[in-house]
Amino acid sequence: MKIHEYQAREFFKKYGIPVSSGEVADSPDKARQISESIGKPVVVKAQVHVGGRGKAGGVKLAKTPEETYKVASTILGMDIKGLKVKKVLVAQAVRIESEAYLGVVVDRRSKRPVIMVSPAGGVEIEEVARETPEKIFKLIVDPAYGLLPHQARDLGYKLYRNPGLASKVGDVLMRLYRLFMETDASLAEINPFVVTKQGELLAIDSKINFDDNSLFRHPDYEELKDLTEDEKVEEEAKKKGLSFIKLEGDIGCVVNGAGLAMATMDVIKYFGGEPANFLDVGGSSNPEKVMNAMDIITREENVRVIWFNIFGGITRCDDIATGLVTALKNMEVNVPIVVRLTGTNEEEGRRLLKESGLTIHSVSTMSEGAKRSIGLAHRKGER
Repeated sequence: MKIHEYQAREFFKKYGIPVSSGEVADSPDKARQISESIGKPVVVKAQVHVGGRGKAGGVKLAKTPEETYKVASTILGMDIKGLKVKKVLVAQAVRIESEAYLGVVVDRRSKRPVIMVSPAGGVEIEEVARETPEKIFKLIVDPAYGLLPHQARDLGYKLYRNPGLASKVGDVLMRLYRLFMETDASLAEINPFVVTKQGELLAIDSKINFDDNSLFRHPDYEELKDLTEDEKVEEEAKKKGLSFIKLEGDIGCVVNGAGLAMATMDVIKYFGGEPANFLDVGGSSNPEKVMNAMDIITREENVRVIWFNIFGGITRCDDIATGLVTALKNMEVNVPIVVRLTGTNEEEGRRLLKESGLTIHSVSTMSEGAKRSIGLAHRKGER
C-alpha cells in the first residue's frame, strides 16, 4: 500500500525525523494561503503515486504567494503518467549544501530488513545502483536485536566525515528503522536527505509503502488510501474473493492458484504473447466467482482473448464451466474464449461447455492453450 508524500511526512514527524515546514493543498487558493503562512520561497510538489514528478513538471519553485497560486493552478489537474494530480504539497524551499539517500527495505534474499545509505542523493536509487554501485552502503539488520546505535553511526560515517553530522544521521536512521518496523512498512525512504547551508538536517522527500499483508493490524491506514483506477479494480476483485493485477498485454487469464497463474503467464511469454492480467479465482471457486472474473476482465479494452486455464484439484471443473456459460449468456463478450479444463470433474465441465451451444475454443495442454490464445489475439479483425 502506497501513501502520498504529505502523509509520509506526518509519520516522519511523529517519529522525530526532521522535515521542512509545509502543508497539503487541493486548490490554488489553499496553496497561496500556505505560502503566506510560511513566508519564504516554497516548492510546490504534485502528490501522485508515481516517480518522475519533477521531469513531468510536477515539482516547481515559487518565490511569492502569488507565484505559488499560479504554479499550483498549473500542477493541479495535470496528468502525470496517467494519474491526475488532485493535491499538491507546499513546502518551504531550502538552500542545500549536500544530498544523501537513506532507506529501509526488505531484503528478500536474507529475509531481513536492510538499511541503505548513499551520498548520491536526489536521484533514483536504482540509477545509482546501476551506474555507481560503489556509492551504496548496506547493512542487513538482525530483527532480534534491531538496528544498534553503533551500526547506525557507522553508516552515518559513510556519508559524512564530520562526527557531529554522522552522529545526527545515525539518530535519524534509528528513528527511520523504528518507524519501518512499528508501522509494518515494506519501504521507508528519504531521498534526498539534505544538509542545508545553515547546517540543518532535513528529510526533503518522504516515502513509505506499507505491507498489504499487515493492514489488518492497522485499520487506521484505510483512510490514507488514495487508489488509482487500476487499484480500485484490484480492491474490488479482492472483496469478491479474486486476486487480480492488471498487466499490459492482450491475453486475459483466468486461472486457479497463484502458481498456475504464474506458469500460465510464463508460457504465454514463452510463445511470444503478452498476458493482460494476473487473475486467480482461488482454490475453491464457484460459478459466481467465475462470473465476477469475466466481468472484471471484459472491462479492459486491450483484452483480445480470454484464456481459462484450470487445473481441478479442490476447484471443480464443472463449477468453472457453469460460471463461464452463465457469464457468456448474460454478458456481452466480444472476444474469443479459450478453455483448458483438467482434473476434478473435467469431463462434466467439458460436456457443459459443449452442450451450451456457445463458441468456445477447447484445448488440452498449456502449450496448445497459449498458442491458440496468441493466434486468436493476433488474428486480424478478431475482437
